[in-house]
Amino acid sequence: MRNICYVFALGIVLGVVTSCKDQPRKDVIITKMPPKQVVSKEIGKVGDYSQARKIEWVGSTYTIEVNRTADVSADPVDDGSGNRYYPNRILVRIYRPDGSEFFKREFTKGDFESHLDASYKKHTVLLGVVFDHADDDYIYLASSVGSPDRASDEFIPLLIKVSRMGDVSISKDTQMDTKAVNPMPVPKNDAEEDDGV
Repeated sequence: MRNICYVFALGIVLGVVTSCKDQPRKDVIITKMPPKQVVSKEIGKVGDYSQARKIEWVGSTYTIEVNRTADVSADPVDDGSGNRYYPNRILVRIYRPDGSEFFKREFTKGDFESHLDASYKKHTVLLGVVFDHADDDYIYLASSVGSPDRASDEFIPLLIKVSRMGDVSISKDTQMDTKAVNPMPVPKNDAEEDDGV
């Protein structure tokens, strides 16, 4: 009789345990937490680059060289998310067919600030300058000021006109149909350069 009581008691305990497991708990609320935004403590760089190309202008072959470097002596720019980047300086040189220098100027974001609103002045860097096209009077260079974050596609397109006398004028590029053969280079970060990408 004692064995039957133990078996009966064991059966009741097992029944209670299994019945509790089958019923979902109603007091537990499951939600997904949004991922925390990662803020880098290091100051980033958009990426240095150099580019040279030959163009046909006013019946001769000219060479345009563009060099972008991070200005590590300048105050970093906050991209609006807490990540900081060094601003860029872009040196443009144009050489005549005989190799003599026709044009030389270093551009910074300050050269374009009259075309930027307050937010763009605060949270952006000068991204790039590339040859766009030339006509009988001007060489046109496409440039952009935008977010230094590589994942962002926010930028303002601008146009630099260099006259036959070497004078410069800057305006917003409202056509967005750039004829540039070489698009602005995709900047590389240090990790990618180490991997040979």
